[in-house]
Amino acid sequence: MKPAILGFLRRLRGDAILYLLRRLGWAAILIAGVTALSFVIAYLLPGDPARMLVGPQASAADVEHVRELHGLDRPVPAQFGRYLRRLVHVGPEAQGEDARGDPAHRSCAAGPLRVHLDLGYSFHYRRPVLDLLEAKIPRSLELGLAALLVQLAIGVTLGVVAAARRGTWWDDVTVGATLLGVSAPTFVLGLILQYTLAYKLQLLPYDGYGTTGAEHLRSLVLPALTLGVFGSALYARIVREELRVLLEQDFVRTARAKGASRLRALLVHALRNALVPIATLAALDLGTLVGGAIVTEKLFRWPGVGQMAVEALQNRDGPLIVGAVLFAATAIVLSTVALDLVYLVLDPRLQTPRR
Repeated sequence: MKPAILGFLRRLRGDAILYLLRRLGWAAILIAGVTALSFVIAYLLPGDPARMLVGPQASAADVEHVRELHGLDRPVPAQFGRYLRRLVHVGPEAQGEDARGDPAHRSCAAGPLRVHLDLGYSFHYRRPVLDLLEAKIPRSLELGLAALLVQLAIGVTLGVVAAARRGTWWDDVTVGATLLGVSAPTFVLGLILQYTLAYKLQLLPYDGYGTTGAEHLRSLVLPALTLGVFGSALYARIVREELRVLLEQDFVRTARAKGASRLRALLVHALRNALVPIATLAALDLGTLVGGAIVTEKLFRWPGVGQMAVEALQNRDGPLIVGAVLFAATAIVLSTVALDLVYLVLDPRLQTPRR
């Protein structure tokens, strides 16, 4: 495995390296733009952040002090510039558990070489945004990966069956089911699953996260199925259409003429060439799911980034809103960059420079 990876990395030169660098550059610009837009929207929300921080019983002098401490008395461009400067900066080395002994760095996370990451201080929870995200991200990541596996398992299987049985009732049923799946909102599917599997059959809990490992896994099934079944419809349609075209190509006919069975020609020759659009959709889906499946997390009270973002909007918590949006945008952008690496593996033409 290692020689194959090293060989692949050695082949990454010329246009491939420049291609990845350009993608990373555009990714940084996109994240900066999303951050700026979310910052302005959070600033326009009603409410006094300084008063939220110190509480309703604090004096006017205390409120003004907090406003000056956090730069809330400055114009929006100055506040945004301060936010960008604080986002990644150099600070004191971590001492003990963290480097928050200094009030100026109480919302920072200290990394190597004294590099600090700072997403601000939550007005509502009165905690660093990084701490809140650190607790929610693993749960959203877990739900996103589980939902993506369900999408791929159901969607690719249905697509292959429909392509193999095209023109039969199997094909008609698959097309009808995928059309219904694409049209139905996620909350409707979630309510149906809650009613059947949780209420009627009492096989799974309605919602929540669970306190033990077994309860946690059982609580994961319904939200993962909701997202997975909803997303699998699009996979099934894409796989069906891709295979329908590929099965008519000359290389598949050649494989059949050389003695390959129909099943082998379908799964090995045709399906392998359909991996690029499937990988594209999977990468975009993973970024979106990890960034926060807001409706599903709220419906099933799954304690992830999506549910936290809804609560941040309800509480007019500007720093937490910006932090959640920044994480979601970063997850989507990084998933597309990872997709570019997958393209380099699937398409050898990108690994060598063009003449």
